[in-house]
Amino acid sequence: MTVRQEKIRDHYDSVADTYDHHYDHPRGRNYHTHISNYLIKALPEKGDLLDIGCGTGLFVEKYLRHGGTAVGLDISRKMTARARHRCAGCEFAEGNGETLPFRNNSFDAVSSLLVFSYVRDPETMLSESYRVLRPGGAIAICTLGKKLLTRGIPALYQISEKMNVRHVVMKDFGEHYYNEDEMNDLFNQAGFSDIAVKWCSFAHIDMIDPLYNLASKIEPFVEKRVPQLAYNIFVSAKKPRE
Repeated sequence: MTVRQEKIRDHYDSVADTYDHHYDHPRGRNYHTHISNYLIKALPEKGDLLDIGCGTGLFVEKYLRHGGTAVGLDISRKMTARARHRCAGCEFAEGNGETLPFRNNSFDAVSSLLVFSYVRDPETMLSESYRVLRPGGAIAICTLGKKLLTRGIPALYQISEKMNVRHVVMKDFGEHYYNEDEMNDLFNQAGFSDIAVKWCSFAHIDMIDPLYNLASKIEPFVEKRVPQLAYNIFVSAKKPRE
């Protein structure tokens, strides 16, 4: 495990007991539901899912409600412990997306929510995701994208870390953000087909309430008419059938 991965693991171990609270208020629930719905719509129903960076199992739980089965993978032992409590009938493993401890052609779906920007080697993660997917299977990810509005976020995280601000995500992990062309290239190089890239989510969870309320009201218009103002980038693709 690299020093960077150890830092990510240690941080999420430290916030595991409070992580769910970040999404357990109206703003947090609305935000997580909104972006996770993009993944649900892109993945096969009632399939076998691998959720990379599963955290406390929030997306796994949602996929189960739609009739599927799931396995979760996360770098944090304490996060996977919380996930096992949330989804008692599911399997959760410790690890990262760059070395998946699963056999070839094991899953119908692969998901990753708000994790891809942390990945040190995205080419390897996508290659591994392709390997464990069955032919015809689908992958869907959502993460912060590269644009003017997000360029200052890494610096903000660095400042908050130096000020010892305790927050579930405001930590300097050396994130890397991607635009549409970069995502298309990454998924093409991994062998995926039917690649779709779009911007989503204008009402970000860390906005202050008055601004968040305004952003929520105009979010549908932004996503449809001016998606370049949205913060998150969503990608879905398929592994070609043999």
